[in-house]
Amino acid sequence: MPIFEYKAINATGKNSKGIVEAESIKAARIKLKKQSLMVTEITEKSALKPTTNSQGIPFIGNRITQKDVSMLTRQLASLVKANIPLVEALSALVEQTELQPLKIIINKVRDDVNEGLSLAKSLAMHPKTFDNIFINMVDAGESSGTLGLVLLKLADLKEAQMRLRSKVISGMTYPALMAAVAAVLVLGIFTFVIPKMAKIFESMGKPIPDMTKFLMVISAIMVDYWYVIFAVFGGVVFFFQRWINSPKGRPEWDSMKLKAPLFGPLLRMIALTRFASTMSTLLASGVPIITSMTISRNLVGNVKIAEAIENAKNNITEGQSIAEPLKRSGEFPPLVIHMISIGEKTGELPDMLRNIAETYEEQVNSRIEGMTALIEPGMIVVMGGVVGFVVMSIMMPLLDAGNLGK
Repeated sequence: MPIFEYKAINATGKNSKGIVEAESIKAARIKLKKQSLMVTEITEKSALKPTTNSQGIPFIGNRITQKDVSMLTRQLASLVKANIPLVEALSALVEQTELQPLKIIINKVRDDVNEGLSLAKSLAMHPKTFDNIFINMVDAGESSGTLGLVLLKLADLKEAQMRLRSKVISGMTYPALMAAVAAVLVLGIFTFVIPKMAKIFESMGKPIPDMTKFLMVISAIMVDYWYVIFAVFGGVVFFFQRWINSPKGRPEWDSMKLKAPLFGPLLRMIALTRFASTMSTLLASGVPIITSMTISRNLVGNVKIAEAIENAKNNITEGQSIAEPLKRSGEFPPLVIHMISIGEKTGELPDMLRNIAETYEEQVNSRIEGMTALIEPGMIVVMGGVVGFVVMSIMMPLLDAGNLGK
């Protein structure tokens, strides 16, 4: 059923706007009139337009987030498991969903399902809201007759991904904020404070210590040639982005990240958690293993690990195991290889992968907490050292001048 966006004047004379569901514009006007609304403008709202805008508009309140999709999925799972027909379940979601772009998408999905399309194909028409994992799992659930169970597993997977992302972001927000504040303070000192002090030192006519001269040179470069610094910095960022997005540069950069002393192990754990949790959920939902590995490969976020998964997928196509090519790649820890091998032999691969995901999610949480605990005092020490160096460089000429005056 079409959805219309309207502007109207209510019984008290105040402006009102919103959306209404009706068979036609005429029916929508009648429906609004019964609500004591005098319509001044009404247009049909396209379901395709919000699908694009919902992911990129600057107004956060209208953006469809993963949390919204997860809540929608869990609600739909509850309705389907209660043996409510799919079209009626989708109608109930349309009525209770408050986010307008998502409401319009669900309405379009319901109309498509009502016209005979499968739920998976209807959702696939909105790729910016429902990703490949969502589509494949729904398709498997419809094929196997376990749509309600699959939707619950999908909601669990989405929530696990949100927890992991939230943990990483929250753990890195404070150090990043401290670094930004420190950079602004240092920039202010070099741009405004040191140039004024340099004039005072030069007017004294006394010898200036080397460390003070060094600061004065750096300050002069930043003040007089700031545009060159910005141009060089912009050029470095531009060419670095081109390099890491090139077919040759991306594998090298991803390999360097995995070997980084502090962040490398954490990035590997995050990639393995994504791989194991996605594979476990897909396999448990009845998605074929080849499709599951293809989807998981695209989600790990690291080319080196993705290549290892691709090689393992090719081995399965040839009738071999998953564990052996993963072991040869050197990108997967022995514990993961051992558990995957046991899962293959016992036929409990989804359960083993779920155990791996839970284990590594806990390790990621503890590693982030440990890194945050180390980074904070480390940054304080660095900031204190920089500020101390600047203060000493400024104070030494002043102290020397005071001593000479005596």
